[in-house]
Amino acid sequence: MTATAAKAAITTTLQIEGMTCAACVRRVETALGRLEGVESARVNLATGQATVVYQPAAQDPERLAAAVRSIGYDARVPPPDAAPWPAAVTPSSEDEWRRSMGLAFAFTVPLVIVSMGRMLPGMHGWTMALMPESRWQLIEWLLATPVVLGAGMRFHRSGLQELRHGAPGMHSLVMLGSLAAYGYSVLAFLAPRIFPAGAASTYFEAAAVIITLVILGRSLEARARGRASRAIARLLRLQVTTTWRLESGAWREVPIAAVRPGDCLRVKPGERVPTDGVVTEGRSYVDESMMTGESMPMAKSVGDAVIGGTVNQEGSLVIAATRVGAETMLARIVRTVAEAQADKPPIQQLADRIAGVFVPVVLALSTATFMVWLVVGPEPALSYAFTTAVSVLLIACPCAMGLATPTAILVASGRGSELGILFRRGSALDALAEVTTVLFDKTGTLTEGRPELMAIHAQGGENELLTLAAAVEAQSEHPLAAAVVRAARERGLPVPEARGVQATAGLGVAGEVAGLRVAVGSARFMTQQGHDVAPVAAALQALTAAAQTPVFVAIDGVVRGLIGIADRPRPNAAEAIGRLRPLGVTVGMITGDQRAVAEVIAAELGITEVHAEVLPTDKADVVGAAQRDGARVAFVGDGINDAPALARADVGIAMGSGTDIAIESGDVVLMRGDPRAVVDAIGLARRTRRTIRVNFLWAYGYNLLLIPVAAGALYPFWGVLMNPMLAAGAMSLSSVLVVGNSLRLRRFSSPP
Repeated sequence: MTATAAKAAITTTLQIEGMTCAACVRRVETALGRLEGVESARVNLATGQATVVYQPAAQDPERLAAAVRSIGYDARVPPPDAAPWPAAVTPSSEDEWRRSMGLAFAFTVPLVIVSMGRMLPGMHGWTMALMPESRWQLIEWLLATPVVLGAGMRFHRSGLQELRHGAPGMHSLVMLGSLAAYGYSVLAFLAPRIFPAGAASTYFEAAAVIITLVILGRSLEARARGRASRAIARLLRLQVTTTWRLESGAWREVPIAAVRPGDCLRVKPGERVPTDGVVTEGRSYVDESMMTGESMPMAKSVGDAVIGGTVNQEGSLVIAATRVGAETMLARIVRTVAEAQADKPPIQQLADRIAGVFVPVVLALSTATFMVWLVVGPEPALSYAFTTAVSVLLIACPCAMGLATPTAILVASGRGSELGILFRRGSALDALAEVTTVLFDKTGTLTEGRPELMAIHAQGGENELLTLAAAVEAQSEHPLAAAVVRAARERGLPVPEARGVQATAGLGVAGEVAGLRVAVGSARFMTQQGHDVAPVAAALQALTAAAQTPVFVAIDGVVRGLIGIADRPRPNAAEAIGRLRPLGVTVGMITGDQRAVAEVIAAELGITEVHAEVLPTDKADVVGAAQRDGARVAFVGDGINDAPALARADVGIAMGSGTDIAIESGDVVLMRGDPRAVVDAIGLARRTRRTIRVNFLWAYGYNLLLIPVAAGALYPFWGVLMNPMLAAGAMSLSSVLVVGNSLRLRRFSSPP
């Protein structure tokens, strides 16, 4: 495929209903992946959503949905105005499962009392005196039928479609197990003579309990998965529906959908900020905790940016809208979290491949179990063979396998959004858990990112030197250049226009100002320009000792002075570094500053590994060198020139206060400008990985240990057989335990 064709690929989502296990996920992904023009298809069981990348010339969303429906699942294309997140479990689906559970319990409870009660000591003779055994069996049949053929019909329909398409899944196993028990019992009741002596037993209660317990498990799963999605739902509820807009000199209330960039909006005390914008009038404090995780309200005044969905606390504000609709920070957060939940780490991809062959293997094991018991089992051999075969079918349902990873990622990404941490890919959680080295870009990450002019050493007038330097720096986007320009304006100095300005990335800038050739930059830049820096050696030593970055200023080929600029560390940077070490993480700092200046900052923060005087294009090389030494590297940055290093690292962590390019290059985005969020992100990732491992221990360990028990492996030693009812209960319990274990991530807090 050409690069042009690859760029033409678009991504769409499908909402899919009827998936129950990892085998279902594998079937849907395979069906979509075989279609012409489909480049990739990822299916998430926990959210019930498929993310498909395809060529529009070959496919369209409706044809993709039709392909999914052709293999037995209900698929639909969400409308354009649908919420930008996957509605994993809607209230209506939770209610539907609750109604099914009510119907099942209403008939199953009396059925169990009737069938099992007759076996209690002293009860058999009394019940036989009331009516013969055949009448009791008829009552059991009548009670079991609404459960098996009513509440359980959804399993039978789906299971039949799975078998029809040659891809059996969880519903196939439930259907075969419950209908086998039900059909065997009906035959034993209507035609007992066709069975060997002693084998005409009825299992109506087992058939009903199988369906009831599976419905109970699915209902609990639906409730738990719904709770896992509520973190995103809370974010969505932050969006306001109306706002006050200035129109023709008057304030009018308008729908939020009518707001456009540049509109002037009023935010009263106690109201939510309607959209992203910049304050043009007023002063106030804004609670941004739901967006950034920062507990303290932030002071806002003219020129400060505000985020849609945050709460204005005290004063009235007037803002100019900058981003609206799908481009707001809130919409981007929701979209990022949804994308993370759709992504699959390697462990889940392996699980899906295993599940693709697991169910056919289970069917083969069940058949083999039946045949072995029928041939070598004690009398009544048919009854034993039937019981063990059904138990194997039920105990091996792989629904827990399919939920093991996506539910953990679902909960972790939701909890991360509450803490101001966005995982742009689900696999980033897995990669971040294995990080052994964290490399921080200094400026704007470990430091405030707002360098300030601290000193001027000029051979002549300070103001003249600053004016000429500011003139050429005004056309540079470097933070040090902004500090020079800002200092000149704060002193009330004019900033004349420079001509012929040329910038050398990471080194300096030169141009012509009022007939003078002015060059401003580093010592290396001065050397490249052919300027001697020896005349300012003493001033350079003084600035370096004070941990200030020296900016050389040359006028007409002669270095005439130095400007000292300092970017102070963030208040919480040293604490973040100190909290990373107990996690076994090596911490390093990368900066373009001179080594002497960098080492002063590093010593203040407690960092021993320093990479100084690194050009922007070389930051990725530093990351690569650490990787070649065997380290799993996370790079933390916030600038445009950090994008290559963010992409090169095993995990790129972008500060959300940085540029859009850095954010788009990062795998993890920290919405608050606090280095301690790196500690939280690593802690949450490691906790998530442990949770996934425990989930798989339950999912696979359950099956591997209990399949032999269900097949009767303990019978020769202790005479123990697993009742199909217990097998159904164990299968449902495994799914509930997996979901419940994942929900524990909602209580994650910062590592001490």
